[in-house]
Amino acid sequence: MSEVQTNAHEFTVSEVAQAVKRTIEDGFGFVRVRGEISGYRGRHSSGHAYFTLKDDAACIDAVVWKGSFARLVFKPEEGLEVIATGRLTTYPRSSKYQIVIEQIEPAGAGALMALLEERRKKLLAEGLFAPERKRALPYLP
Repeated sequence: MSEVQTNAHEFTVSEVAQAVKRTIEDGFGFVRVRGEISGYRGRHSSGHAYFTLKDDAACIDAVVWKGSFARLVFKPEEGLEVIATGRLTTYPRSSKYQIVIEQIEPAGAGALMALLEERRKKLLAEGLFAPERKRALPYLP
């Protein structure tokens, strides 16, 4: 068997993974990504949240670290279309890239209104807006 002759540099798997990580992180920095939340099952026992952002042609893994999750004004929910702000990075152990999210906002006023309307209907079905449940405000609350 003849040996292939080449002058291409030989890299280790770790070297390639770290080079890809540097390229992605240096090339993108902070990004805003619009997509639908998929695979969200609430916070993990670690306090982090893992899910996927997707559109009709692609998807990207997403993570919200525990410290960032506590600061989110708008919490992720399955099926919502959102705009996520964060930084792209890679996870070299599995050769995947992901977005580490710092902030989430609903995609447009229509999405927020739809969410509020859905919650209003849920609370109405529970009877929480019934007149007999209302109480007068105390003089000095």
